[in-house]
Amino acid sequence: MNKALLFSCLLLGSMTAQATPISLEYQGFYQRLKQVNKGHYPLIELTFSVPKAQGCVIKNGYIATEKEQFPLTITDSQRIFLPYDDRLKSDRALVHLEMENDASQCGIAMQIRAKQTQPQYQQADLVMLQAQMDDLLHTMQGFPMRYFTDDIRGLNFEFDQAATVKINGETIGFDGVFRLSRERINQLDSISFDRRPDVVSPWVSSSDK
Repeated sequence: MNKALLFSCLLLGSMTAQATPISLEYQGFYQRLKQVNKGHYPLIELTFSVPKAQGCVIKNGYIATEKEQFPLTITDSQRIFLPYDDRLKSDRALVHLEMENDASQCGIAMQIRAKQTQPQYQQADLVMLQAQMDDLLHTMQGFPMRYFTDDIRGLNFEFDQAATVKINGETIGFDGVFRLSRERINQLDSISFDRRPDVVSPWVSSSDK
C-alpha cells in the first residue's frame, strides 16, 4: 500500500536502534488504544504497522515483561496486532521487533480505518464513518496529532490494484485509491465498487489530489 495514502505518523518517535531487535514501550501504544476503547467507535479501529520503505522488514515480534513473553501477530503488510491490556501496561511491557536490516530509518505508522469494508455504501453509512473518524481524531489531539485539528476532508477507499466505482449512475475507473470528499458524500445517495475495498480511511491531507 502506498505510504502517502495512509493517515500516519511516527508513534513514540523513530526507531533509531542500529541493531535488532528493537524495543519500544508498550505504554505508548496502550495510551492510544485506550482512547479508542473508552470511546464509542463501533465502525472504526486504530492500527499500527511498519512501512516497508527503507528496507524495514520485520522478521518477528513479541511483547515481553520481566516474567512473561507473548508472540505478536504480524501480517504480510506488516500490520502489528497489539492487545489492549491493563496488566501489560502495569508490568511495563516492551514491544520487541526483530528486523531483517538496519532499523535506523524505520518507524511505526498509526492509521484510523473502518473495521470492515463492503462493496456498496449508502450515504448514511459514509456519514457515520466520517463522523466517528472526526470524533476520534479530535479526541487524539496533541503530539504527534497536532496538525489534524480540522475535520477530515472525506474518505479514502484503497485497493491493491485498479478498480471501478459507480456513483450516482456514473461508472468511473481508478488506480489504487478513490477519494470521496465531504461535500460529495453529502450529495450522493449510494456508491458501489466492483469489489470490497482493502481499506477505508480518513482523507486528511490538503496536499492529496
